[in-house]
Amino acid sequence: MDKISSLKQIIINTLDNNKAQDIISIDLKDKSSMADYMIIASGTSSRHIQSLSEQVLDKLKDNGMIGSKIEGKDSSEWKLVDGIDLIVHIFHPEKRKFYELEKIWSELIPKEKLSI
Repeated sequence: MDKISSLKQIIINTLDNNKAQDIISIDLKDKSSMADYMIIASGTSSRHIQSLSEQVLDKLKDNGMIGSKIEGKDSSEWKLVDGIDLIVHIFHPEKRKFYELEKIWSELIPKEKLSI
């Protein structure tokens, strides 16, 4: 298992152990050059979402992803943790349903439209 795959599993376990809901992982390797994986999860409240994002950031940094950061610090309904090769979205369930990132990124994208 390569380093990013191992880190992905660490992040999924961290989210699961801290009661994140509906955790999914999307392989972006053949879809985008911005990251290898995207993980999407839901939190139950603004405090839960904040706590999850901070715990994910700590795990990324503990595993060598020094440039990692949290986007959306002022939002109570969504956080993005940028782990360089691993992107983690943590949503309030209603916002997650509104944005439908799973649907957007799970679909196969033709290679000629891949220039992100």
